[in-house]
Amino acid sequence: MAPDVRPLTGGDLRAALPQLADLRIAVFRDWPYLYDGDAEYEQAYLAPYADNPAACVIGAFDGSRLVGAATALPLADHADDFSAAFAGSGTDPAGLWYCAESVLQPDYRGQGIGHRFFDLREAQGRALGFNVACFCAVTRPRDHPARPRHARSLHPFWRARGYAPVAGAVAQFSWRDIGDTEETTKPLQFWMRDL
Repeated sequence: MAPDVRPLTGGDLRAALPQLADLRIAVFRDWPYLYDGDAEYEQAYLAPYADNPAACVIGAFDGSRLVGAATALPLADHADDFSAAFAGSGTDPAGLWYCAESVLQPDYRGQGIGHRFFDLREAQGRALGFNVACFCAVTRPRDHPARPRHARSLHPFWRARGYAPVAGAVAQFSWRDIGDTEETTKPLQFWMRDL
């Protein structure tokens, strides 16, 4: 049976946040993020979603278990590091609907859930009056030693959704990679489309 994909609000949203934190740690541990996650950080990172009336959280449930999730909110309500990526670009970050994470357990991929995540987040952005959606994704060197031999690029999927990379719009964000002892800064390329 396919997972139940639905927007989460109020108490349902708050109840899902601990599972979402665990899901982020598990999924982002894989290529290309290689994120050595921390539950305390994740809880603090996700807390604003419970209190922001414009925030959008979509859950994919297999029974009561959260197996995937996607989030979105106005870019101006996210980390300043992300808005700063648009400095000097002529794009006002206040007008951008930011599709933040999209995480899904591997066994549930290839069933159209990623498209559903985008559909629901984009619909919420339009309902709030946004005309442009964006997201960002980490960029790793092609010769990175941890790149899997058969790593699959998501660029064709994003382009099919109408997104394109924004020249010069690159955020800088730090986290600790698996096996490292300290955080390092990574570039995250922004992609954008009209809604």
